[in-house]
Amino acid sequence: MKIIGIDPGLAATGIGIITGNGTSVEGYSYGSLTTSSKDSLPDRLNQIYSKLLHILEDEKPGIMIIEDIFSLAVYPKTGISLGKVSGVILLAGNRVGVPAFEVSVRETKEVLTGNGNAGKVQVERAVRNLLNVSTPIKPNHASDAIALALVGMFRYARLGLAQK
Repeated sequence: MKIIGIDPGLAATGIGIITGNGTSVEGYSYGSLTTSSKDSLPDRLNQIYSKLLHILEDEKPGIMIIEDIFSLAVYPKTGISLGKVSGVILLAGNRVGVPAFEVSVRETKEVLTGNGNAGKVQVERAVRNLLNVSTPIKPNHASDAIALALVGMFRYARLGLAQK
């Protein structure tokens, strides 16, 4: 099965792809889709959509796991921007027929570390441990995306949606 995890961001959207069976990871890849703050918002959203659509068409994942959007009261505009990015991500998945699940940050932390309040460093270490690699996974958005893909494999793939 192949699962793509996506950590939405306007400047950098993390992408993590894993292949595996049950709880065993057979392969993985990761990266980041970046946009420039010099470009207009519609251009940036189109870049994310177009690049992700290309990845989805090439990789043909069985399911897509997206980090659910949250907003801090101090930064409401950030939550609105992330909502727009999440919208184009969901649209790209729908366009190619990939079922999407949104997973909260807390659920991701709980599944991978056993602690819903774990820090980024703890989550990244858990990802490396599950992938059996010692080299840090950078950038952080990519590590978070792989974490999401792992949650997809552990929690959602059993629904029989990720058999591609």
